[in-house]
Amino acid sequence: MGAHPPAHSPLRPRPSAGRRPDSGTGTGTGDGTGIGTGSFTGNGTRIGTDTGSDTGSGPTMGGWRDMSAEALEDHYSPSRWSPRLDRDTIIDAHLAVTAAGTERARASGQALLHVPYGDGDGEKLDIYFPTEPSEAFPALVYIHGGYWQCMSKDDSGFAAPPLVSQGVAVVAVDYDIAPKGHMDTMVLQVRRSLAFLVQRYPRIRGIYLCGHSAGAHLAAMVLSTDWTEFQVVPDIKGAVLVSGLYDLEPILHTYVNDALNMSREEAQRNSPMRLVTPAVPPACEVLVAVAQHDSPEFRRQSQEYSQALRAAGWSVSVLDLAGVDHFDVIERLSEDSYVLTQVILNMISRA
Repeated sequence: MGAHPPAHSPLRPRPSAGRRPDSGTGTGTGDGTGIGTGSFTGNGTRIGTDTGSDTGSGPTMGGWRDMSAEALEDHYSPSRWSPRLDRDTIIDAHLAVTAAGTERARASGQALLHVPYGDGDGEKLDIYFPTEPSEAFPALVYIHGGYWQCMSKDDSGFAAPPLVSQGVAVVAVDYDIAPKGHMDTMVLQVRRSLAFLVQRYPRIRGIYLCGHSAGAHLAAMVLSTDWTEFQVVPDIKGAVLVSGLYDLEPILHTYVNDALNMSREEAQRNSPMRLVTPAVPPACEVLVAVAQHDSPEFRRQSQEYSQALRAAGWSVSVLDLAGVDHFDVIERLSEDSYVLTQVILNMISRA
């Protein structure tokens, strides 16, 4: 399992960061996030386009610059926004759930662990093969969260069982987390892992990225890659970005940057919002997912990034998941019936 977060880890904000809010952010417009319109499914989840407007009182369009230091840390502390557990308990629970789910996945299926994609200690993959592999199979590449500072591939196999049972390989990627790894390094490592994967396993029929939180940021950075320097172009057919951050500049002013030690220039060149390019066929399908109980800043960033992609011609949909927070929004990928699991399988089946 990845390193357990100490008392003031990236997953545990400083005690001075303010009190945990009494409730989550709500859904739809009216919370200042402008997450868009769409129809609700039977379980209260909305899927639709990102055409919403900012009708609430929350921070919008870079409004983070006007927030106090305390408020900014509050909005970039995901553990403060869950209504189901307190900020310390929810982190311990998340680490326990993802680690236990990964152990079950390793025990129940065919897995190839610790496959090196580079020379570094942290440059390894875990591959969970389909239960009944065909001659060619799609692969979902999962990139873990942890604010670029904790967790690992050893916490990242929990989503495999529902997918491998449907003929999809799942690949969990490790990268050098901070303080050993710098942001430029992490982005390069994830890109290199994909180049390795398609060269090593030519039977893969389409790659689907899935990243959570910091992992969603890294997956979004993959979408801006110039693959000419890698001498291979991965066939990325889809990207599922869950509760991610796409503009790193706000976190320069929070506790999150204590270990990352990013400069403004480094944050800007690694911000997907600044790197959106016109979609070139066959551009992949992008799903931006956000939890009801993500903070208003996480929801704002998801909304603005999805709008930027759409404006550049990308095929984008937004999934606003009701009744979940920043942590169980991804934990529940271990469930066959979870709406996000089904959306991913539907995305793959349409290709």
